[in-house]
Amino acid sequence: MKKIYLLLACLFFAVTTIVQAQNNQKEDIIKKNNGEELKGKIIRVTDSDVSFVYAGETAEYLIKKSEIAQITHSSGRIEAFSNGSVPAETRQKDQVMMSASPADHHNKIAILPFTFLMDNQPGADAVGLKAQQDAYTLLSQHSAGYTILDPRTTNAVLIKAGATRDKIMAFTMKNLCDILNVEYIIDGTVTQNKGYQTNSSSGSGNADVKRDDAGKVKRVSDYNYSNSSSVQRFDVSVSLQIYMDNNASIYNESHKAFLSNTDGSYSGPLEYLLKRCPIYRK
Repeated sequence: MKKIYLLLACLFFAVTTIVQAQNNQKEDIIKKNNGEELKGKIIRVTDSDVSFVYAGETAEYLIKKSEIAQITHSSGRIEAFSNGSVPAETRQKDQVMMSASPADHHNKIAILPFTFLMDNQPGADAVGLKAQQDAYTLLSQHSAGYTILDPRTTNAVLIKAGATRDKIMAFTMKNLCDILNVEYIIDGTVTQNKGYQTNSSSGSGNADVKRDDAGKVKRVSDYNYSNSSSVQRFDVSVSLQIYMDNNASIYNESHKAFLSNTDGSYSGPLEYLLKRCPIYRK
């Protein structure tokens, strides 16, 4: 009987030790320059990058050392990084209030309906919705590793949350990311202004002469035709902004169509900007 009690005591001690060890296990914590904290496990550290896995996940992320302020290792050791190499213009963009990204936001993208301006005045919403769909079509083919919400889902969720076009300015980008459950939001503007106008005209004339039997002119009839037309050309530009779910802006660029056109097409500038944004993959 004593042997049984001794065996049970040893078993209890072993289980208690394992549970305590699991409870005492800590996570590695990365604090970025913008104040964001990432909790999980550091896989490897190189001269320029840190490989990291979020707690409860398996996907491995690569974080540049230039973006890191300090690392608190699971052992309790704190490793500080110098921000001296970070450009001043980047540091000026740091947000005052930051919070860690929820795990279910990671690598998810939503594209807002574009704003359409015609001669610097609000234009048709249909153009903005078309630009949103065009951006989704192009980016969905070049976004390996990301999940992009389709525009219909994005717009339905925004409307249900009260973030309609006339009220969306009352929401921060973090608010919208939380509503849409995404890590990145793409916001854009299409601007179309009337450019120069070309005019053209053409004309023709004809005379109908009739004579009598004696060869004398009996009647002269004149016919004159004229035609004129004008073609309006447009100057088109696109602005594109990308925000993270901590309100940080990671991309803000504009591009103007190289040549004015007659149909107001924005496809050229939009494709140019998307191909150069940080979430585009060739």
